[in-house]
Amino acid sequence: MVIKLGVIADDFTGATDIASFMVQNGWRIVQLLGVPDENTFVPYDVDAIVISLKTRSCSVDEAVKQSLESCRWLWNKAGCRQLFFKYCSTFDSTSEGNIGPVIDALMDELQVDISLICPALPINGRTVVHGHLFVNGQLLNESGMEHHPVTPMRDANLLRLIEQQSKGRSGLINLDCVRQGKLAIRRHLELLRQGGIRYAVIDAMMMEDLLLIAQATSDMIFVTGGSGLGAALASYHSGQNLAASIIGYTLPAKGRKSVILSGSCSTTTNRQVLEYKKTAPAMALNVEECINNSNYSSLLADWVMQQPTDGLAPILYATQFPEMLGLIQQQYGATETSNAIEQVFAEVVMKLRNQGFNTFIVAGGETSAQVVRSLGIKQVSIGIPISPGVPWVHDLHTDCWLALKSGNFGGKDFFLDAQKVFHG
Repeated sequence: MVIKLGVIADDFTGATDIASFMVQNGWRIVQLLGVPDENTFVPYDVDAIVISLKTRSCSVDEAVKQSLESCRWLWNKAGCRQLFFKYCSTFDSTSEGNIGPVIDALMDELQVDISLICPALPINGRTVVHGHLFVNGQLLNESGMEHHPVTPMRDANLLRLIEQQSKGRSGLINLDCVRQGKLAIRRHLELLRQGGIRYAVIDAMMMEDLLLIAQATSDMIFVTGGSGLGAALASYHSGQNLAASIIGYTLPAKGRKSVILSGSCSTTTNRQVLEYKKTAPAMALNVEECINNSNYSSLLADWVMQQPTDGLAPILYATQFPEMLGLIQQQYGATETSNAIEQVFAEVVMKLRNQGFNTFIVAGGETSAQVVRSLGIKQVSIGIPISPGVPWVHDLHTDCWLALKSGNFGGKDFFLDAQKVFHG
């Protein structure tokens, strides 16, 4: 079987996001965690392979290195027909960010001279109009993303954003062109290419717009974007109507020892944590303890293990509102704060796993990457979705189940919704 698509995702939650959408639209998917090597088994019985990296906030050189290694494995060893660089639907990358340099490196590697920029995910409120990215009807830089602790987004204009961090010029394929269909999109792409445009930013306001884009770009060697385009490509190739139907097997309802770990400071996750704390055991991480107390992770793990196992999962959270987050970063330093918190989360996970915990609900891309690495997970299968873009995933080797949530995804009751499959 020919593998139709190879996906390089710049964080773990983004990888499960696109994998889930493609499963819902008729494709068989396997998700690999970390850069594959010569010993990594190629699963030829799938339509697409998704590689989860943690390159969104690392150095440019490291992001490019890991992305190129993944590209070469997907292209040369797995033989994928098309490659897809997947980033967040909120284009989490400042003018100094990694999205542009990685796109440039992959384009050079694959010897292509134009690539699509398509982060839209209308089902989750991410739309692109006149080249500007909106989140639930608000410009990106007015949506709360301007307060992101790692990648604060100060501009909603995707044409400017990609040019600031890349080595070429951008052009727009507007909504009128998109809705004229496949041939019009292809003609405009060719005109942009002939004009020396390297990055084609494309508008999309509805999921149906993405299906037209998928039809037009299904034979391009390389595309970039969010999970909406991934869903549309799967729908186009499978012949299934573009949808977010409930596909995927569920985790067993019995024998769950569960915990929630929330590192995201997004507006959405703040709301979810506040709601969940009303009915479930909750403990906030103390940043000073994370930095200075080498025994702090043991204290947190002990607290988790003291909570009832027949109720809602306890939550440990570093989630803060922007004002408090700013004060914490000012006092301790942004990088030191982030590193200390993620290290504590990693240690807590290892201690809980040794005590039989097998179900982890995680909010935030950085936190998700730490949890997965702590558990030593290399490959997961995609289970039933909790909300659009957030599925349960299953590690066959350890029998761990995980929900890896991007900070901006899910409704206010996400943490409750995630557990309904085993609490009824």
